[in-house]
Amino acid sequence: MAKKRPQTKAKQPQLKDGEIPVVGAREPCPCGSGRRYKACHGRAAAHAVTELVQRPFEGLPSEGDWVALRELVPAATVELKLKESLPEGVPSVTLATVLPMAWPALRRDDGSVLIGLQNDTASGDISRDLADTLRRALTAQPGTPIQGRRAPADGPRLQELLDPEGAFEPVVHAGFEFWVPDAEHSTPEVTASLERANAAAIPTVKLSGVDAAYWCETPDKNHLRWVMPYPEEQLLDALARLHAAGRSSLGEGTRLVGSFRAHGLTVPVWDLPTGVTADDVEKPAAEFAERLATALASDAPLTPDERRARGGLTNRQVTLS
Repeated sequence: MAKKRPQTKAKQPQLKDGEIPVVGAREPCPCGSGRRYKACHGRAAAHAVTELVQRPFEGLPSEGDWVALRELVPAATVELKLKESLPEGVPSVTLATVLPMAWPALRRDDGSVLIGLQNDTASGDISRDLADTLRRALTAQPGTPIQGRRAPADGPRLQELLDPEGAFEPVVHAGFEFWVPDAEHSTPEVTASLERANAAAIPTVKLSGVDAAYWCETPDKNHLRWVMPYPEEQLLDALARLHAAGRSSLGEGTRLVGSFRAHGLTVPVWDLPTGVTADDVEKPAAEFAERLATALASDAPLTPDERRARGGLTNRQVTLS
């Protein structure tokens, strides 16, 4: 009896990485390797969209304000300028801290686009997710909210879409009336939603004399939260030098109490007496910036007192992202 000849499979053409389409995780990889997609080229794609980008706003104008609006400021908007001209029918693109119903974005009836910054994102790169949302909003039908999704791993980031020379000038609002162009004629449901959102918003003011510093008012005391662009270790050393020397406050009754860590930047926080307003800390903040610049320039070893001060600041550091 003749032996059966083994069946041979036609050799699949080998594709280059850039030509391999995305398929289901358990399907054969289109590259022809014979393995499932998730164990072959899908592995790199999944890693690309889940790997955490520590500083997603690095390279954008006013990185500190991006971080503040993402984590600290309740209600604010910023007009964005794109590298390319806006599509026909899109008069403007506005970044907002929060949108109604936690929508990632909204194409208004007039064609303008609002992008929400404080939404949860599907991947580890906030910049890529926001860029994907922005691109979809620019082509959506007017009057359409944009739903969230996982951005393609090879999709652009905000740094590729926004004009690097464009000004980034946040406008802090007392409430969320910017959600609707004509709040006086809103439906009862919208009015109730606005009232709830406004009641939860902490009064916040952006200082004008220094970058990315925000005063806020709480029932017990006020605070200044200042997003700083310096490397964390260098900044903590400088803050420790000033703290040990008794020069870290912003005036009588104020106290540097610790810091946040958010999106790769450090955010020192001061407690302020209830009566201290944003205007009251403008001059002290500018003077502190000068003292900090001197401390940042020092490379001398920390003294025992400065090391203790640094340890205290580090122990009171909270990571937001």
